[in-house]
Amino acid sequence: MKRTMAIILLFFLMISLEAQTDLTQFVNPFIGTDKMGHTFPGACVPYGMVQLSPDTDTIGYWEEDHYNKKVYEYCAGYQYDDPTIVGFSHTHFSGTGHSDLGDFLIIPAKGELQLNPGTIDHPEKGYRSAYQKKNEIAEPGYYAVRLDEGNITCEMTATERVGFHQYTFPEAEDAHIILDLIHGIYNYDDKDVWTFIRVENDTMVTGYRITSGWARTRTVYFAMVFSKPFKSYGHKKYDKTVYRGFYRKFKEDENFPEMAGHRIRAYFNFKIEEHQQLKIKFALSAVSTEGAIKNLHAEIPHWSFDKTRLEAKEKWNMELSKIKVETITQDEKVVFYTALYHAFISPVIYEDVDGNYRGLDQNIHQSEDFTNYTIFSLWDTYRALHPLFNLVQPDRNADMISSMLAHFDQSVHPMLPVWSHYSNENWCMIGYHSVSIISDAIEKGIFKGDLNRALNACVQTSNYKPFDGIQYYLDQGYVPEDKNGSSVSKTLEYAYDDWTIAQIALKAGNNQVYDEFMKRSQNYQNVFDPQSGFMRPKLSDGTFRKEFDPLKTDGQGFIEGNAWNYGLYVPQYPDALITLMGGNKKFTKMLDQLFTLQMEDKNFEANEDITREGIIGLYVHGNEPGHHIPYLYNWTGNPKKTQEQVRMICNSMYRNAPDGLCGNDDCGQMSAWYIFSALGFYPVCPGSDEYALGSPLVKSAEVYLGKGKNLIIKVENQSSENFHVKAVRLNGQILEKPFIKHSDLIRGGELIFQMK
Repeated sequence: MKRTMAIILLFFLMISLEAQTDLTQFVNPFIGTDKMGHTFPGACVPYGMVQLSPDTDTIGYWEEDHYNKKVYEYCAGYQYDDPTIVGFSHTHFSGTGHSDLGDFLIIPAKGELQLNPGTIDHPEKGYRSAYQKKNEIAEPGYYAVRLDEGNITCEMTATERVGFHQYTFPEAEDAHIILDLIHGIYNYDDKDVWTFIRVENDTMVTGYRITSGWARTRTVYFAMVFSKPFKSYGHKKYDKTVYRGFYRKFKEDENFPEMAGHRIRAYFNFKIEEHQQLKIKFALSAVSTEGAIKNLHAEIPHWSFDKTRLEAKEKWNMELSKIKVETITQDEKVVFYTALYHAFISPVIYEDVDGNYRGLDQNIHQSEDFTNYTIFSLWDTYRALHPLFNLVQPDRNADMISSMLAHFDQSVHPMLPVWSHYSNENWCMIGYHSVSIISDAIEKGIFKGDLNRALNACVQTSNYKPFDGIQYYLDQGYVPEDKNGSSVSKTLEYAYDDWTIAQIALKAGNNQVYDEFMKRSQNYQNVFDPQSGFMRPKLSDGTFRKEFDPLKTDGQGFIEGNAWNYGLYVPQYPDALITLMGGNKKFTKMLDQLFTLQMEDKNFEANEDITREGIIGLYVHGNEPGHHIPYLYNWTGNPKKTQEQVRMICNSMYRNAPDGLCGNDDCGQMSAWYIFSALGFYPVCPGSDEYALGSPLVKSAEVYLGKGKNLIIKVENQSSENFHVKAVRLNGQILEKPFIKHSDLIRGGELIFQMK
């Protein structure tokens, strides 16, 4: 009966998929898998905790006595041009400029058992294998490759919490499944704190792994089941154990059902028939092995790989259908839907099917009326990704904000997330940008919680003095460079964040907090040097630092940027910034120079996050601080120049190729910029109700807003040559200025651009 019902459900699912346009065909998961994009091509579902993907090398984070710069290329574990695959691990970051994860690597093998990974030059000396690009396939929710070693076909798909492997062996033979619990991304000798494996029976294995990396204390549990019994198993330890207790009574390395140590590789031996498929379901949990087993039984209670693959494809198709576009070229459509695909990979669901999750305090919590999420790359994603969610993923973004507030409740400091993942705060980058995301959601009617609770969390976060120069910022109105580095960037970001807190206070009716934070939001003025005309590092004695080069990106008071780019970061007061820098004419000239002058390599070579591929003139699109800059012409009375630059950036910085991203995708921010810009508008100042208009790249679009409302975007006279906007009409009303309100857009209707 159950089998009959499963076939019926699969039949109706196939009919449903065929009834609507299959948008997954326009996604190319290989875009951004080069040395800069740092995306992965593997199998996952939207916002899924399991991101099952090939890893192509095992570069160590530490080389002798210094940081190994080559490891930066492997932030996502995969490099498109690498000729070998080490194996398939279950957790990855998408497009980050730093890394962690790469948990639970699995690789099939046959012949002599080898438990070392080998090298890229000599894969035959280990378990890794060469492969051919022609034998590799990547689609939303599915990845496949045929390994040269053993001619084994490897396929994988996933649900939110379970990875599903399918390995086809061409001949009858003995085979091995290697489970490498040493492997990780950004790995080093002491990263693996403890590993435990328990053989429950001849088809089920459970365990956990504790690591100390970017996430200082990270625990991930697993449950692994095989589609057929293994005939034997064992493991090898790669750590020196001084004390074994009375476990020395046993021969632990073969057929002993418990494996424990700092560094372990396990193996499971099978007798395979000709063309037989060996399937593995691998479930994750941050709570317990019991939770992992619950996740496995709830999400994949069967052994139909094709059914799970089809369901994963349907989940992607449902999410991609939130925006339907027509474009001038096929490549533009692929770039658009790949950007939307990247935007919907993270943050990831971080709770078991029963709502249990591990909190920041390392205790187990139950989510109440929300789904808990993790992986918050907030210095990047507050700019456009979370504003995009407010437009097309409002319920998920509301849950993400609830997750941030739960983080605050569990924080001993207490603070909202800065850059957090897997029950840990890693403190990466600057600012306290959770407040921007909360403010933007409140302004746009997404947040339905307690305003005073949200305001209190934001205020406490902004006043946590030990964090990153806040003590000096509160005392002096700026961060002094001689007391705390990247001082100008921090001052500018804090001032913007303070403005967003003021907007929350305004909504909550708290005039005292509103006045205080509106005053703090003016602090950007304290690091402006009228003599040089740039934002400039100031010292604690109130003087500007003498040594200053506005073109350099290293050691000039900025982080991942320079005075030409980061110095234009006052999104809360663009009119005031223009006045400060000499008025419309002078500011327009500065923007023109930004896009036309040339930056020499020496000015950014010390920063691995900035490369030539992401630079236009002096403008750095390959990093986030300048993403609003092309739209600033709108405030100088020159919207045509915004239109020119936006269209040029869309065409030159995004391509349908492995190197088609000009920088790290940074958990979807780089892609979110493209999505907004291709639709014709962009959130220059999250926390406000306003978007700046640009030059739409699409011919038409339909944006699903929920509750039966759609926004129809039509672009008349669209072509590659017609990138200037003659007129814009929203529901028949001509827009007199190059701006549009979110509150008007979400009512639905027609937004018409007339191009010339």
